[in-house]
Amino acid sequence: MMPVVHCPKCGKDHDLNQDVLIAQSNQNVIYRCDSCGFEVKDIQTSKG
Repeated sequence: MMPVVHCPKCGKDHDLNQDVLIAQSNQNVIYRCDSCGFEVKDIQTSKG
């Protein structure tokens, strides 16, 4: 079963895939909601 990500803006649930969470080479992670376009950049991870 695929993990689910909940959008804090519109409240919709999305399967966790490469379109929802994007990992960049500089350790930044970006969350993007396909339903409403909400985006969060520079999400802190355990790697920094």
